[in-house]
Amino acid sequence: MSTGLVDRDERTGAVENASYRWSYLVLSFGLLGIAAFRAFARGEATWDLLALVVLGGGVNAAYQGSHRILSQRWFLTAAVTFVLAALVAAGMILVRGHR
Repeated sequence: MSTGLVDRDERTGAVENASYRWSYLVLSFGLLGIAAFRAFARGEATWDLLALVVLGGGVNAAYQGSHRILSQRWFLTAAVTFVLAALVAAGMILVRGHR
C-alpha cells in the first residue's frame, strides 16, 4: 500500500468548480456593471462588453450541451429569462424614447 498523499479527490474538483463559478459570476456581473455605467453615465455604446457576457454564457451552454448535461428545466429557465430580458429591454426603450 502506498503512503503517498493524494493529489486530487472529489473535494478538490468540487472546490475548483465552485471557484470557476464565482469567477464567472464576478466577471459577468462586473462587465454588466461597467456596461451600465458606460451607457447611462457616459452615453457610450456598450455592445462590445454585452457581447462578451453573452458569448461567455453561450460557450458555457454549448460545452454543457455537447456533453448532454442540460435538462428540460434548463431550457425552460433559459426561455423565460430570454423573454423577460426582451420585455425589460422593450420597456427601457419605451421609457427612454427611441433616439
